[in-house]
Amino acid sequence: MQHLSELLAPFQTTVLGTIAKNDYPFSSYAPFYYDGEVVYIFISNIATHAQNIQANPKASAFFIEDESMTENMFKRKRISLQCDVQAISREDDSFDGIMKAFVSKQGETLSMLMGMADFNLYALTPMYGEATFGFGEAYNVGGEKMNQLVPRTGGSGHK
Repeated sequence: MQHLSELLAPFQTTVLGTIAKNDYPFSSYAPFYYDGEVVYIFISNIATHAQNIQANPKASAFFIEDESMTENMFKRKRISLQCDVQAISREDDSFDGIMKAFVSKQGETLSMLMGMADFNLYALTPMYGEATFGFGEAYNVGGEKMNQLVPRTGGSGHK
């Protein structure tokens, strides 16, 4: 069974879908770190997606293969995770360890942002999701920790 860790490893950013105050969806992107169970993003309070998450702590994290990586645009590998979101305070015991791993993945630019007080760390915990790798190759995200691909047997896979 495939794990999300190996599938998400090549990606540097995720496309975020959040719900705006006017109830319309809002899309943006952010660098991320995935620890095998949770997707972490470190974003500014000034950003619309941060304001949306603070008002409604749910988001989608979408990962899609670059168009130049495949001959057929319909065969692009893609993973969509529907997540509950929780802010992680700088005083939280886990903050420093998560940020150290995040900087290790993303580089020193992220390290510079850590000094900016308006940036906050958020944990996006997958509740359900799906992955598609081409025609007829679709999976639900499942398993005990919502980090494995499960072959589809019908239905959309969401609750």
